[in-house]
This record gives sequence, C-alpha cells and structure tokens, in this order.
Amino acid sequence: MIMPSRQPGRRIWGDRAYPRLEKDQLARLFEFGVPQNITAGQLIFRLGDDKYDLVVIEEGQLEIIREAGPGYSEEVIVTFGAGEFIGELSILTGQFVYLPARAATDGRIYRIPPERFRLLMETETALSDILLTAFRARREILMESASHTIEVIGSASSAECMALRSYLERMALPYRWTDDATPDGLLLMRLASLTAGDLPAVLIPGRSLRNATPGSLAMNLGLSHERIKEEEIDLAVIGGGPAGLGAAVYGSSEGLGTVLLDAVGPGGQAAASSRIENYLGFPNGISGAELTRLAAVQALKFGSRLYSPSRAVSLQPLAGRIKISLSDGTDILARAAIIATGAHYQSLPIARWKHFEGAGIYYAATELEVRSCAGRPVAVLGGANSAGQAALFLAGKSIAVNIILRRDNIGARMSSYLVRRLLADPHVAVHTSSEVTALEGESSLEAIRIRNSATGVESLLRCSGLFCFIGATPATDWLNDACAADKDGFIYTDVHIADEYLGPSWQELQRAPLPFETSIPRVFAAGDVRHGSIKRVAAAVGEGASAVSSVHRVIGVPGVPF
Repeated sequence: MIMPSRQPGRRIWGDRAYPRLEKDQLARLFEFGVPQNITAGQLIFRLGDDKYDLVVIEEGQLEIIREAGPGYSEEVIVTFGAGEFIGELSILTGQFVYLPARAATDGRIYRIPPERFRLLMETETALSDILLTAFRARREILMESASHTIEVIGSASSAECMALRSYLERMALPYRWTDDATPDGLLLMRLASLTAGDLPAVLIPGRSLRNATPGSLAMNLGLSHERIKEEEIDLAVIGGGPAGLGAAVYGSSEGLGTVLLDAVGPGGQAAASSRIENYLGFPNGISGAELTRLAAVQALKFGSRLYSPSRAVSLQPLAGRIKISLSDGTDILARAAIIATGAHYQSLPIARWKHFEGAGIYYAATELEVRSCAGRPVAVLGGANSAGQAALFLAGKSIAVNIILRRDNIGARMSSYLVRRLLADPHVAVHTSSEVTALEGESSLEAIRIRNSATGVESLLRCSGLFCFIGATPATDWLNDACAADKDGFIYTDVHIADEYLGPSWQELQRAPLPFETSIPRVFAAGDVRHGSIKRVAAAVGEGASAVSSVHRVIGVPGVPF
C-alpha cells in the first residue's frame, strides 16, 4: 500500500485526491464494509500484509507511516480524518502492504474487502468514479514527489539497473534511483550493508533486495503471477501492448475472468513512444506511456489482473483448455487465450551492440532515457513514425539529435507532419543514405561511426544515446511454431490459415476458425503479432476488442460448463 505525502498533495490536488465524502455517499460505502472500532496506536495494516481493504473512516483519524530503515527514522506520511478513505491504485493491483496504517486516535472505521470492493466498483458508478479519480491522483502525487518508498541503487551504465528502472516506470511505481558512484549512493550502500557485488539493489521498507531483477522486485511487492498458478481463468491475454490491453478491458468488462501477462510491463512498443498525435480523441497528442497507463487502470477497474514480468515460453492445447507455461516453470490454464505479444525493434550486427544495450543503446524514448542523455548529443536510427516521434521528443528537450536512415528521402515512410517539423527544428540533423558502422565507448556509449552509402564517406558522431527504431520482428519465437505463421513469423488467423494447417482438432469441431482465431482452436491473435495487421495503435486496440467477441462465441457465458 502506497500513499502520498500529505501537505504537497492537499495543497496542489485538493478534493480530486482527497475528497471528503457526503453523508449519503458514506452511507452507501458503509453498506459494503464491515465496521470496526479502533483505538489509538492500533495497526490497521501491517508491513507485508497480502490483503488490502478499502478503509472508510466514520470517526477518528488514521495515519500512513513509513517504518524506520537504513538512513531514516519512522515517518508519518499522511493523516486521514472522518469522511475520508485510505486507498490508491495498489488496491486494484493487489500489491502487498509496505506502508502500514495506524490509528492516530480512537474511532470507528469500515473495512471493504477486495471482493466487496469489486462489487462496489461494478454497481456504484458515481462512487467508483470518485474513488478511481482519487486513486489515480494519489499515484500521480506519489510519482511527482519521488517517494523514497522504493530505492534503487546501481550504476548509470548498468543494463540491469536500467531494466529495473524501466520496469518501475512501466508499472507506474514511485521510486528513487541513486547512482552507486555518488556520495549519496555510497552512503546508502553503507547504511544497508551493501557491496558492489550486490548491485543493482532495491531497498523497500522491511527488506533489501540484492542483485535485484524486475522479477524479484515484483515478487516482493506482491505483483507476480504466483497468486494465480493454481487457478483456472476464462481468458489469458499474453502481451500488454495496446492489443492486449484492449482485450483485457473488453474481456473483463464483459464478465470474463481475465489475466494479462507481459514479459516486461504493460505498454508494449506504444509505451516507448514519446508522443502519439494521430490517436482518435487526443487532438493534442498523448504519450504512449500515459495512454497505456490509462488503459491499464481501466482494465484493473473492470477486474482484469495484470502481471509482469511474466514471460510465456510455450503454449499447448489440452482438452478444452489452453496451457501457458511461463519462464519460471509456472503453468497457467485458461479456457481461451489471446496472443498479443506484438513486435520488437531489430538490432544491428555491429560489434559491442549487446554491450551497450541499456547503457547508451535504447529502444524507447521516454523521460527515463532522456535523463540518461540530458545535455549531450544523441542519434535516432530509423525512418518511420516511431523514429520521427522520438527525434522530436528528444529535440524538444534541447538535445542535439542526428537522424540516421538508409533511404535517400526522410519522407519515404514517415508521416508528412513529422517530416515538416523535423526539417524545421534547429536541434535536428538528418543523415540520409547512411548507416551505423561502429560503436565507441568504455562502460557506456560515447560515439558512433556512420557511412554515407552514396559518397562512401565515413564520419564520427559524438553520441551518448543511440535510439533504435528499425524493422519490426514479431515476438513469436516462444511459440516454437505451435501456430501457423508466415515466413517472417507473423501469425496467420481465420481466413488466412491454409487448409493444410487445419488438422483433426478442427474436423472434430466441425467449424472454421473464427475472426482472429489461429490454427489452434481457442487461441487468438491480435495486434502487430498478427499477419496482415495494420501497425497502428487504434487498429491494435480494435483487434484486441474484436478478438474478445470471438472468445465469447467459443467459450460461451462465463461460469457455464462447455
């Protein structure tokens, strides 16, 4: 459970984050809860509790505390009074409690457990809007205030540390990163009894994670898929990009018990986009991270459960079920599955490319990567919209940007509005008919060499970051040819599946594949991973939603045997 600092939030966000409920609103909330008398000093939540109720205060005061840890003493984070409630987005994610709640005075509260809270969200529209608005605002406060609840210690040139930070950003979890080479980093290491061999490390209340990974962090925050390995679910969505999030929203909102699994974190390639200006309904544009963050909250609101990092390694049809095996050995059974693993940008066959991934070579252009390159020149590799959007975003931070593309015309694959802006931006230089030939630097990238194919001239560019947006390779290797796919690995669906791939299982069903269904019955594909898909965010969302309609036709009404 995470709560924001009281004073800045109260002053800036006011009733949006801290609404004081009216009597009739409180009365309706009380109907969903269990009353409890409390005494001053009583713990309402303990550190590590795996259950998180919504708590509504009828009388008295509650305080959220951060327990003492390395370098700091106990601190009261925020105090709530009568007519208010304790809760933020963690109540939807099922996150463990790592900021306890304590009674500051005697009083009376109502506790609304998760299952009752879900019913409340489904049946009380006005109240659910108030609660969800407050939850989101409180998380924004927490993110903006750079809470010390999660401390990441590691090197700026460490790919492992960058993976941790990227995970925390994707999951919208508040954290602070400290470079281990700085005085503050060395002090934190000494206070937490850490050595260089323990890095990257994460400090959370009550424990220190040595050689931390996104997976170990998720486990310690209660965000891993461990909780569902013994369950059976209606729909498993594999991949958390726009198609997967669209499927999760429509699946759960239409009554399917839905779980979304993603290898990195919700968002997919869209989350790597600094700005999307052609998505319907956002005339001023929206960052990919914000768009997918809103979609994730929407999916959680309707009851979807989102787990990452949860990397699928195989998929197998069983008798009326689909078994999805994850990289840690966990098997998940679902009545149907939607593959929405999307595509990833290709790398270049250049010496030391892997060495610089996460330490100068990036596949996303967000605030996180900008902080790593601030004030120093960068290069953007690619000639499609994703590259153009990244270049504009970086240039907008007053960073000198070199766009490198093999074609002789920047407008060949990029939208005209992006081309016009790039050519007019004084921070942007365009290198056509060019390719990267070498990388230079020690622990992190310092320069690149490029060659002009038309003139044969090679030049050296100072470069602290190389942002790579070239080619799209479908993320289907994990399927091991289980689904019929084209020569590039994109999955065939419905009418694109040749008869040779429709074996005995289809003859027994006596039907053709439904829209978005693959060569495996009950398994569907949506978004960039699908053969013939339109590589646009809006199209991916629509495919995810449409695939859910076919899922309903296959498995019927949730809870009814088939």
